[in-house]
Amino acid sequence: MTRLSRRSFIFMTLALAACKRGAADLLLSGQTMGTTYTIVAVEPHSGLKKDALKVAIDAALQDVDQKMSNWNPTSEISQINALKANTPFSMSADMFTLMQAAQAVHHASDEQFDLTLGPLIDLWGFGAQKPTGRVPDAAAVTSGMQSVGQSDALTLDGNTLTKSHDDTQIYLSAIGKGFGVDRLGDIVRSFGVTDFMVEIGGDIITSGQNAEGLPWQIAIETPDARQRSFLKVLSVSDLGMATSGDYRNYFEQDGVRYSHILNATTGRPVTHATASVTVLTQNAMLSDAWATALLVLGRQRGMEIAERQNLAALFIDREVTSGKMHFKTYATDQFASIQHS
Repeated sequence: MTRLSRRSFIFMTLALAACKRGAADLLLSGQTMGTTYTIVAVEPHSGLKKDALKVAIDAALQDVDQKMSNWNPTSEISQINALKANTPFSMSADMFTLMQAAQAVHHASDEQFDLTLGPLIDLWGFGAQKPTGRVPDAAAVTSGMQSVGQSDALTLDGNTLTKSHDDTQIYLSAIGKGFGVDRLGDIVRSFGVTDFMVEIGGDIITSGQNAEGLPWQIAIETPDARQRSFLKVLSVSDLGMATSGDYRNYFEQDGVRYSHILNATTGRPVTHATASVTVLTQNAMLSDAWATALLVLGRQRGMEIAERQNLAALFIDREVTSGKMHFKTYATDQFASIQHS
């Protein structure tokens, strides 16, 4: 099974809230992109060709894998990563859509959303190789940064992409799953279903209402590596949703904690107090990308940018009071508006 998502790069803390499934619900699930997918839908009164829907979903997932899997050596993204510098590559329509979105988020996020961080992720031991659990040499970080930097390393001219460095590698872990979720959502809609939720590895798109006639109930996990619990349950309808957290994939050395969330400017793990960020947007792809970007930025700067972009975002910070650590939430105006509407 080829994998699109590096769960070492971004651990999605979204979980489905426990709820009673109505008799009219349709449930489909399976494996994809190194994780799992779930589709819950309220069947339309006119009936639904379930077998045909399953075939269409499988075909869509295979197509996304063939374009965007970093673990598929024949995929489109693997072909791009194998290119030499200054060699133009004509992207498919889907890759063009994804790369345009990635560039927009990159520029709007102080360039902290960066698809080219793969070599640094591997260097810090959070990639496909066996984790080292050790801080890399400063010289190695400096060397790894030479081929990193989305603005300098990648050039888009229409549907043509060109790399500036031979060693530049594009990893789609922080946006590709969201793209796949949106594709599945489009497939479900094409079968006349208007009330559904699609989830891949924690990235979600919702439409309409659940079988009880209510918005979909989705829980955000408490960002605590010691336990699994829900901190907050959201009511979500006709929106994409994604959460990025730093608390599952990390190591400690000499009493210092190093997470897998890397600052694109320094090439080192972030040091701020923000533990997770949840973002709601019009689709799962943008929610996926922005959740990553805002977590890298941290709550203080991330909140400023989220408000400027009119994003519905919820930041969860670690805070210490009287020697005890607890979690505090901070919501943007748009997030508060959606949840109180």
